[in-house]
Amino acid sequence: MLSKSSKYALKSVLYLAVHSSENQRILAKDIAKPINVPKAYIAKILQELAKHHLVSSTRGPNGGFYMTKENKERSIIDIVLLIDGEYRLTSCLLSIEECDEDNPCPLHKLIGSAKINFRENLQNTTINDLVRDIREERSFLPL
Repeated sequence: MLSKSSKYALKSVLYLAVHSSENQRILAKDIAKPINVPKAYIAKILQELAKHHLVSSTRGPNGGFYMTKENKERSIIDIVLLIDGEYRLTSCLLSIEECDEDNPCPLHKLIGSAKINFRENLQNTTINDLVRDIREERSFLPL
C-alpha cells in the first residue's frame, strides 16, 4: 500500500526523530547507510520533506536535517500523502480505474475496510507515537 519512496521517507523521519535534535543535525549521506537507502535518493526525499516542514534543515558548515518538537507532532499520513498522494491510499489494488462500492473489483470487499482503517491509523498516529514505541521497545526498527 505504500510506495518505496514513502517507506524510505518514513524510515528517514524515524531515524531523525530518534537520533537528531536542533543541536545535533544529520547530513543526508549519514542517514543513507543506516536506513539502507541510496544517498541521492534520500537527499531528494529529505529536501521534499523539509520544503513541506515535515523535517527541519539548516544549511552551512553545521547544517543538516533534524526534527523539532513540532515536526514530531505531525501525523504519519502527512508524510505518506506528500510522497504518494491520496491516490495511493484510495486506489484499487488491481489498478482498475472504475473500482468503487458500486462497481467493486474482486479484491474490493476483502481490502476495502482494511484500507479505511489503515488510513485512519496513519492519520491518528504521530511521529512521536512511533518513536515512543521504538524507545519503549514495543516496536523494532534497525537504525
